[in-house]
Amino acid sequence: MKQMTRRERIQAAIARQPADRVPYAFWRHFPKVDRNPAGLAQATLRFHERYGSDVLKITPTGGCAVEAWGCVEGTEERPDGHRPCATCAVRDAGDWKKIRALDPASAPGYQQQLEVVIRLGFDRRIGDAPVLPTLFSPLSLARKLSGDRLNTDLRERPQPVKDALEAITETSIRFVELLLNEGLSGVFYSIQAASRTVHTEDEYAEFGEPYDRRVLDAVRRRSAITIVHCHGDTLMFGRLAGLPGDAWNWSDRATPPSLKDGHAIVPGAVIGGLDEWNTLRHGTAEQAVAHVEDAIAQTGGAGLIIGAGCVLPSGTPDATVAAVVRTLGGPLQPLPGVAL
Repeated sequence: MKQMTRRERIQAAIARQPADRVPYAFWRHFPKVDRNPAGLAQATLRFHERYGSDVLKITPTGGCAVEAWGCVEGTEERPDGHRPCATCAVRDAGDWKKIRALDPASAPGYQQQLEVVIRLGFDRRIGDAPVLPTLFSPLSLARKLSGDRLNTDLRERPQPVKDALEAITETSIRFVELLLNEGLSGVFYSIQAASRTVHTEDEYAEFGEPYDRRVLDAVRRRSAITIVHCHGDTLMFGRLAGLPGDAWNWSDRATPPSLKDGHAIVPGAVIGGLDEWNTLRHGTAEQAVAHVEDAIAQTGGAGLIIGAGCVLPSGTPDATVAAVVRTLGGPLQPLPGVAL
């Protein structure tokens, strides 16, 4: 088979068609530089150049999408590289009414993300990889805005929360339109709210899924590649699999369904096979390669994009990731001084 472009390889995986090799994708936070658009753009490009992923995902700061509503990101870096909000915008029930739709072209946080995209400028290091920004689901952002009080307000004050979700959804749709206008290929849509650890299924059905569908339906009109990232454990995977998307990513080594079972449910590709904590961060290169081989066996190699269940943790050994890339026959560019 002739060599494919990265875009062709990803599209083959989505269609479950043969490809010249199994595609793969890695992404991570860059907490030392990610508050500076130029720094984040350059760090993302160097990371992509090193491992040659078939998709380039832009990973912003954890608080970027809620900054304009009043959240203040902390300074503590979590092991996965993100910084949680130190101060939430919604601190009492009356604060939900302050969450109004924004113009993302000028709103803090959103404006910086747009600048990152512009600074990437389809740099030669991107090659033929589709470029995907990260977009958080409305209910996920509502939790960032309010922290632990969200579930109480969903039960006791549902209408103010729904009004805020409407504003967040409108802002998200405006934002993704701006991103796609810059020539990006699609979106990495992160849902942190469809886990039974944080919500009941009824709560997600009422406060999560309808807004996810609205955003994803709006994205679908122009997105060539939509990745649905299913974050957390005890996932409501049946609901997630029914959302409009092209590829589904979750921590299949840590929580059901298995890669094989998820592959049987979703209509497109699955992204996974690698445990970002136990194997990539703390395991050996040999264990990571064994997981790659197992993932290919589970899926027959079709409809599969090898990847971790989420961002690579800080301190993930370069040698382990490089071993995965070599096993898959991907391009691995030596860069002096570059390590995870």
